[in-house]
Amino acid sequence: MALQNIGASNRDDAFYRYKMPRMITKIEGRGNGIKTNIVNMVDIAKALARPASYTTKYFGCELGAQSKFDEKTGISLVNGAHDTSKLAGLLEVFIKKYVQCYGCGNPETEILISKTQMISLKCAACGFVSDVDMRDKLTTFILKNPPEQKKGGKDKKAMRRAEKERLKEGEAADEEQKKLKKDAKKKGASSKESTAKVSKKKAAAAAVAAGSDEDHSTSPTRSRDGDNAAADEDDDDDDVKWQTDTSLEAAKQRMQEQLSAATAEMVMLSTDETEKKTKQATPKEATANGSAKAQESSEPTVTKPSPYNELVGDIKASLGSAATPPQLKGVLASSALPPQDVMNALLEALFDGVGKGFAKEVVKNKKYLAAAVPDEGAQTVLVQAIESFGGKCSPEALKEVPVVLKALYDGDVLEEETIVEWYNAAVAAGKNSQVVKNAKPFVEWLQSAESEEEDDE
Repeated sequence: MALQNIGASNRDDAFYRYKMPRMITKIEGRGNGIKTNIVNMVDIAKALARPASYTTKYFGCELGAQSKFDEKTGISLVNGAHDTSKLAGLLEVFIKKYVQCYGCGNPETEILISKTQMISLKCAACGFVSDVDMRDKLTTFILKNPPEQKKGGKDKKAMRRAEKERLKEGEAADEEQKKLKKDAKKKGASSKESTAKVSKKKAAAAAVAAGSDEDHSTSPTRSRDGDNAAADEDDDDDDVKWQTDTSLEAAKQRMQEQLSAATAEMVMLSTDETEKKTKQATPKEATANGSAKAQESSEPTVTKPSPYNELVGDIKASLGSAATPPQLKGVLASSALPPQDVMNALLEALFDGVGKGFAKEVVKNKKYLAAAVPDEGAQTVLVQAIESFGGKCSPEALKEVPVVLKALYDGDVLEEETIVEWYNAAVAAGKNSQVVKNAKPFVEWLQSAESEEEDDE
């Protein structure tokens, strides 16, 4: 089955992931009973996530002919003989009006009907809500035949939560088992120590009893008895297996004990010398500062721009002279500022004072942003720069942050993992900025799309 991209604006994009089958039509009947059968209307409607009755009814409204869709057989019929190209063109208009988001152009939208009988499209990518023109004839048919609500989303979330809880319980059980094993080892070591002490006491008692039975008049016998007792204790010590405590606290204690009195005196001497040097240096610095202040008071003060402002000016100058992306990359590389400051300066130079239409400006200057992002680390710096820029831009530009992220994601400037990691880190850090809040729908859409792909696999 031949596939094509959804939406006429994405026709030439070879890497566009939203696709639908090419329309196949068949002319049936003769004379006044001639009809056009759209053979694969069910497959097309499934790819668009819209009921097949909507597209069939739209064809009838636009062509001024009767149309009918049979739910049981899945046959879509339009009275009259119509070319496939003509019906395909009408389908593109239907996609633009009732499928694609009016903000970002993504086809993953949901039809919502308000209490006042108004139809709107909610985008799952950027969260934008598009108001449908209620003057169209198809809107009355949609109000009478509302779309079915999606099922299974809550069940999938519940399954994911249950799986996460199961993994947490398994990790907790593993930790408990490790603790039990450690306790058992400690108990075994203590029991061995107690048995060794008991054996020592028994050996000492036996030696004392043996010494009392013999004659204690001469000293050599006593020395021999003492030697025998010591030998017995050595034999007992050979039978006992001693263990060293390898815990972190024991290692720290041994390291502190190894610090000798000599090294401690050396440390004290070094600290005394540093204190003396600082005391001698303070009066010299005071006199130097006094002379410097006198010179400053006599000379006029000249304010120089900071390195950050100089870099912003250099970037604007290069952009004003129609610099190419490699040339702009050379300007950024020549700066000695940290990478985050360089990226912040680039965004300020490109989008300073921008309001409504922030996303369009990003798409327009995408080549410069791509040149400044050569690897994954630079992608993280770019997302953080967007976050900092959103804190000082206009409210109109701040609303378009999800559209900006999607434009950079579609343009292969930012990857999915980078955006999700940045958002999770911001949420974990407790950031409540408006940039993070506005990016939430787009990040949830990325995560849901990834989970759906895993389920399909």
